[in-house]
Amino acid sequence: MKTVVITGGAGGIGSGICRRFAAAGYRVIIGYNRSEESAEALAREIGGMPLPVNVCQSDSVRTFAETVGRADVLVNNAGIAAQKLFTEITEEEWDEMFDVHVKGAFRLCQAFLPAMLREKEGSIVNVASMWGQVGASCEVHYSAAKAALIGMTRALAKELGPSGIRVNCVSPGVIATDMMAGFSEADKRALEEETPLGRMGTPHDVAEAVLYAAEARFLTGQVIAPNGGFVI
Repeated sequence: MKTVVITGGAGGIGSGICRRFAAAGYRVIIGYNRSEESAEALAREIGGMPLPVNVCQSDSVRTFAETVGRADVLVNNAGIAAQKLFTEITEEEWDEMFDVHVKGAFRLCQAFLPAMLREKEGSIVNVASMWGQVGASCEVHYSAAKAALIGMTRALAKELGPSGIRVNCVSPGVIATDMMAGFSEADKRALEEETPLGRMGTPHDVAEAVLYAAEARFLTGQVIAPNGGFVI
């Protein structure tokens, strides 16, 4: 049985990814930071293994990787979001955004790559955002971090391809999760109207793309964008 490691696995998109990989027959490691109760409930539902990890702490990531052992697929999904005028973003907020999204993925990749390199096989999927492709007003730090993650994906794919390891990125559009709680109903309707398919995406929509990116044998360095046509 293949093993998939999913960070941020207890969240809205993360839990969808966990469910999809479990349905595909994977042993699922549900990486979580604060959502222990949700992670344990999900583990009971899908037969996965919940393990704590703080992607911003190297020691935590190292312990996490040692506990898991070898992973066939690594999904870097842990993330945070924030809306703020650029002039009001503090250095601490900017650094935190990059620490979670970019340096977090860096730490996880470095922790799990040695085993993949030894076996010359493996797959890494980084979860970015359409805002990393086109930018979003009042989300400059988020957009910049996701853009950096896309750049990291492409460069790492070139470096690891000769070793048989594929690296891809899934860049979701507007997805109906708890992260949308701060949006008014009018704002949500406007986003749906701006999406050519006329609706927000679901965690399952993203999960389908992540599973495809993880398993497609001749796909690497690519950005797959389940966004309903919002960004074309």
